[in-house]
Amino acid sequence: MLGQRICELRAHLGWSQVELSRRLRVSKQTVSNWENDNIQPSIEMLVRLSKIFGVTTDYLLGLEDVPRLNVEGLPQNVVAHLALLIEDYRSK
Repeated sequence: MLGQRICELRAHLGWSQVELSRRLRVSKQTVSNWENDNIQPSIEMLVRLSKIFGVTTDYLLGLEDVPRLNVEGLPQNVVAHLALLIEDYRSK
């Protein structure tokens, strides 16, 4: 499940494995191994993945089926703006 989620989220952002590896400062082979479930990221890297994709670690691990936006560290006015955008998309 974890490998599939990493692959889906990476592709959704339009990033190659090379781009994700560059952003995380790991090798492309490491990203490939994660996505193919050959190896698992460390707990530290799992947290970094959740932050870079803006989802919870529970979503990455398959414990939740609905991705949640991680808005930690964003100013309240930005969070409010994102909430309005989400509501606007839901109403369409």
